[in-house]
Amino acid sequence: MIKPLTFFSVLALLVCGALVHGAVTQRWGIFVPDTEQTDRLHALEVRLGDWQPTEVPTEMPLNERSTATSRRYQTPAGRTAVVSFISGIPGSVATHTPDVCYPGSGYKTLRDPRKETFALPDGRECVVYVADFEKKTQTKLDRVRVRWAWTTDGVWIAPDRPRWLFAGQLRSPVLYKVYIATTLPDAPGEATTEDDAATKAFVAATWAQYSAAFGR
Repeated sequence: MIKPLTFFSVLALLVCGALVHGAVTQRWGIFVPDTEQTDRLHALEVRLGDWQPTEVPTEMPLNERSTATSRRYQTPAGRTAVVSFISGIPGSVATHTPDVCYPGSGYKTLRDPRKETFALPDGRECVVYVADFEKKTQTKLDRVRVRWAWTTDGVWIAPDRPRWLFAGQLRSPVLYKVYIATTLPDAPGEATTEDDAATKAFVAATWAQYSAAFGR
């Protein structure tokens, strides 16, 4: 027979766990998201020089109650970038990061995630993750550099433990995440090289324009 104290202790843990999970996944529907802002952000097209956008199907896995929009940007010189914008409840958007998804899709990690800082036109800074990946097939070598970060208010950040951080921000009904995937310049062996000036400018403009779209 289970002792009463043990029974109520286990019951309390189960109730607390259910409450936390329900809050993180917003199953209780307490918070009302700003759908106008979310729609505006999904519709945003980065504008810089001769980079031209084309909307493409989203290939990344999505969790429950999250939405993604992806666009491929190209220049006449052949530079390419894919920008994916994801929105949804914090419990969903905080997961599925490139350092997990790319190796799970057959890519080899050439350089582990590290943090980069970008200066924004309004004087603020954004901090993002960046990592390099490579996938070889019999007919193709795909080398890509991926940057990603999260925000609830236009300030892009790269926390050490995003799932735990955003789980604690229960007053934010929507979490946003951006991926920027650019072609990794060729290098001998598994060496990596830095982006050219045009790619660096496009990446910086992407963070700045998505930040400005929050209306701050």
